[in-house]
Amino acid sequence: MDEKKKDMAAVPRQTRAERLNTALYKKMFAEQEKYRAWLLSQTPEEILNHTYEYTTREDILLCMEDEEISAKQALALLALPDPLNTVFKEYDRLLNSHMLDISEAISQRADMEIEWRREQRASLER
Repeated sequence: MDEKKKDMAAVPRQTRAERLNTALYKKMFAEQEKYRAWLLSQTPEEILNHTYEYTTREDILLCMEDEEISAKQALALLALPDPLNTVFKEYDRLLNSHMLDISEAISQRADMEIEWRREQRASLER
């Protein structure tokens, strides 16, 4: 009996927040599996239309593996019928800055090319 107690003492107990985070992850994972099954039943064109959403939802799951939110936050999301989709929609709503970053990168790269070509012409004229 003492050996059993020693073995149990060696196993760390999960906190309430850890248990709730695990439950939330499992619920989100099941939601993603259902979405994946639906997606695979679609035409190739429709699948391509949903690649961003699928990939982002996968990224959300990856974050949930590594990040622990508070017990209160986990409970709030667990109460939702579709926490993964809800988090995805919130992320997508916030994504405006991402598109601005891409737009800025396009503009900056074009300006760099203009400058490079100007310098190339100038060096050829010398």
